[in-house]
Amino acid sequence: MSDAAADADPSATIAELLPAGSDGTPVVCVPASGWEAGLAPAERAFAWATGFTGKAGSVAYLPAPDGGLARVLFGLGDPGAPGADPFVAGRLPGLMQPGVYRLEGAPDPATAALAWLLGSYRYDRYRTADKAMACLVAPEGVDAAEITRIARAVAMGRDLVNTPANDLGPAEIEAAARTVAERHGAAITVVSGADLAREYPLVHAVGAAAARAPRLIDISWGDDAAPRVTLVGKGVAFDTGGLDIKPSSAMLLMKKDMGGAAVALAAADMVMGAGLRVRLRVLIPAVENAVAGNAFRPGDVLRSRAGLSVEIGNTDAEGRLILADALALAEADDPALILDFSTLTGAARTALGPDLPAFFTEDEDLAASVAQAAARAHDPVWRLPLHRPYASLLDSKIADLNNVSNGPFAGAITAALFLRRFAPKTKRHGHFDLYGWNPSTKPGRPEGGEVQTARLAYDLLKSLYGG
Repeated sequence: MSDAAADADPSATIAELLPAGSDGTPVVCVPASGWEAGLAPAERAFAWATGFTGKAGSVAYLPAPDGGLARVLFGLGDPGAPGADPFVAGRLPGLMQPGVYRLEGAPDPATAALAWLLGSYRYDRYRTADKAMACLVAPEGVDAAEITRIARAVAMGRDLVNTPANDLGPAEIEAAARTVAERHGAAITVVSGADLAREYPLVHAVGAAAARAPRLIDISWGDDAAPRVTLVGKGVAFDTGGLDIKPSSAMLLMKKDMGGAAVALAAADMVMGAGLRVRLRVLIPAVENAVAGNAFRPGDVLRSRAGLSVEIGNTDAEGRLILADALALAEADDPALILDFSTLTGAARTALGPDLPAFFTEDEDLAASVAQAAARAHDPVWRLPLHRPYASLLDSKIADLNNVSNGPFAGAITAALFLRRFAPKTKRHGHFDLYGWNPSTKPGRPEGGEVQTARLAYDLLKSLYGG
């Protein structure tokens, strides 16, 4: 095993949240309108001289009489304006010198503190970097342990997505899963080799051509009497496209094709850390989609765990294949809820862009709960329809279904409809088709790997099942 999981110590990649009441330089959050209120005349004049206007994300460093830093003004812009970023405080770690700071006047102190921690994230495994950070004093009245737990889980997931495939393959995904399981006393089993070929034939077929063996990772935690919740994450450590090989430009970010697995592990880390009253199961099919003489081929017909036969229309639609076997296993456990996460289709990105994962479900109550959780967690998604007539686009003349549609339309929807064939009895099934990457830095969201929908999933489970 490589040292990828061992090096991914999430506490070392985000700033520290110090106990409430600790000393620190004040960072005063002010709106664009009326930011001058409460400032001494000299402070007001100094801020004006520096061009400070209270624009969202702007800062003014106010000096003390001895030449040191007295306090910092931080502009919120108009917090109620359309498009205002609730994570605007996530810019602060990149603007502050190393030291200790405390927030004053933040409209939502808990969100501001979380944004600070998320914005402080660094991935510096391969370079020498200054470890000193701008640390934050926990605002009074916020649950510092909860905020820290969420931020560290996100950092762990980001580390996994950011790690190059030469240091993160199926074995390292397994190692990361074992680390999470051991941290919370969860049980974990892994199926590989001949057992995988027999029990999870689609997972085996997708990963067979890689030098690094595929596997199915299965984590269980919690009281057997509690509601059963299963998280399924796509763990394709690298995706060449298989024999339908991708162009080089499309391969550049394929280390992130295990982003669904990172989301599932990050959400599970939050759930178990909070002690939610659920019987949690996490299923991760971990593979590398490579090219070799034993690679599965276009036109092959493969038998799935569920018994359905699948004609391979395109080997680059491998994620839905490995998820299909995992979903069949998940449904056999008769869970109250299944959530699956995957970097599945370019069609979802074309429709919604990189910031907005697509979400699918047939359950209206679940859809409403997901929308509410997304708003509370500031972890947005957009629901797309499971339009049943499009299922005919997956018809095959020689198998039960094809793994791709027979035309260029509705790619995200047909992928979601494909997955529903493998967990048809579970009405409360949510499918998230995400990008797993921040193309550019935004407050609280540094450029690079991102575990989109992990915080949403945790908030959803917390609201449905409590502690």
